[in-house]
Amino acid sequence: MNNEIRKILIANRGEIAVRIIRACRDLGITSVAVFSDCDKTAYHVRMADEAYHIGPSPSTESYLVHDKIIGVAGKSGADAIHPGYGFLAENAAFAQRCTDEGITFIGPTAETIALLGDKLQARAAAREAGLPVVPGDTIEGDNLDQALKKARKVGFPVLVKAAAGGGGKGMRVVESPDDFEEGLKRASSEAASAFGDGRVFIERYLKRPRHIEIQILCDRHGNCIQLGERECSIQRRHQKVIEESPSPVVTPELRRRMGEAAVKIAGKTNYVGAGTVEFMVDQDLSFYFLEVNTRLQVEHPVTEMVTGIDLVREQIGVARGERLRYRQEDIALNGHAIECRIYAEDPENGFMPSTGMLKNYRIPAGPGVRVDSGVVIFNEIPIFYDPMIAKLVVWGKDRTEAINRTRRALDEYRVSGPKTTIGFHRAVMDNAKFLAGDLSTSFLTEEYPDNRYTDMTDDLREGAAIAAALDKFTRERKITTGGHDVAHQPISGWLMCYRRDNLRYFGGSR
Repeated sequence: MNNEIRKILIANRGEIAVRIIRACRDLGITSVAVFSDCDKTAYHVRMADEAYHIGPSPSTESYLVHDKIIGVAGKSGADAIHPGYGFLAENAAFAQRCTDEGITFIGPTAETIALLGDKLQARAAAREAGLPVVPGDTIEGDNLDQALKKARKVGFPVLVKAAAGGGGKGMRVVESPDDFEEGLKRASSEAASAFGDGRVFIERYLKRPRHIEIQILCDRHGNCIQLGERECSIQRRHQKVIEESPSPVVTPELRRRMGEAAVKIAGKTNYVGAGTVEFMVDQDLSFYFLEVNTRLQVEHPVTEMVTGIDLVREQIGVARGERLRYRQEDIALNGHAIECRIYAEDPENGFMPSTGMLKNYRIPAGPGVRVDSGVVIFNEIPIFYDPMIAKLVVWGKDRTEAINRTRRALDEYRVSGPKTTIGFHRAVMDNAKFLAGDLSTSFLTEEYPDNRYTDMTDDLREGAAIAAALDKFTRERKITTGGHDVAHQPISGWLMCYRRDNLRYFGGSR
């Protein structure tokens, strides 16, 4: 039976809220935005058909308050709520509250979210479905001696991980038994602070693995397909920063096997909607189940670019009760896509958040370039939320063309005000190991141990200022020749100032 959805409340902000609003427009569905104090002039608020204030800037007083979100749904007459990612997207209690209130939650059921949100239960479900898992064990109570005994059996180094939550929080690599107690305490404390659940478990720490995930899409009628993989190995503190599809290392056979494994655990857990099954892949291409993210991923656009499938539109269709519009044999990967997460962070200062007003903001365009952005010029980057400004997503007929287009697009970016990670991404696009596809979750720490790369964002600002000064000077300068004043206009200062490393001119032509 189909659920009628005419109006969707988007329980989120920033670029993902804008992305969902666009899908609503495509489907003729009314969109409802919510906003906190500091988001009252935000781009997603201006784009939505309706917008409602939900409280102070801290998310704990606005975007995370169930009563406020449900209250706006009732006031606006929304049929459904799309949580995006983050905030309430993987909150089983909120999903259940929506169901109890007669509101369609665009995502899996509360039961599935609760099951897969607990990594210990998810590992058990994966084993039952026949998926390989990284060797590990549970930690029960405060018995340190027993926990250390289990860790020795797993084999050092081990990874201590939070049983709940995600996003790299509550994770510690422990190299030796001497460091185990401290690592255990820190991981448990961070997990309790972030998720209200201090339970942790241990896994064998795989050295230089790849992080590869499979996108799944399942309806309420028992149909489930996989849409290929995303390579997500370039990470900073367990947070992905660059993603691509397909992976430069995955073979058609490995893709088939990983895809089948993803569909198996989806069936085992009665999965509905869009989701991601994450795996670790070691150097001999053996893969191990990691977790399931029961929501839309930040990096979903790379899958959209290579499959041509609008994942948000499909999420809404599934929520309506529709059958999937695609069969597994319909899915083919066309070309190559790369996503760079553009953050308002200072790479030269440990990637610390860099807030302030966007005094200049020009995004790249052209063939194969997509920018999912939640800001416009003169927007303020607030201190209260994740500092991601936008996602640059680039498509090419193959990986080489995708990389070249990504370079070009990053060069076209113009941002002033907050520091950004644009220059960092530009450096990675020239990295020899990246170009060779030699990736692992240790890539950044191995290649840039002290952030040793050129932040070209600052170079662009400095170069533009120098170019303008040179141009002004040469145009105003006059020399005397044969008793006559002649305006001396050599090559424009804009052309005199260029980057010797890649011959990029500032404002001129080549």
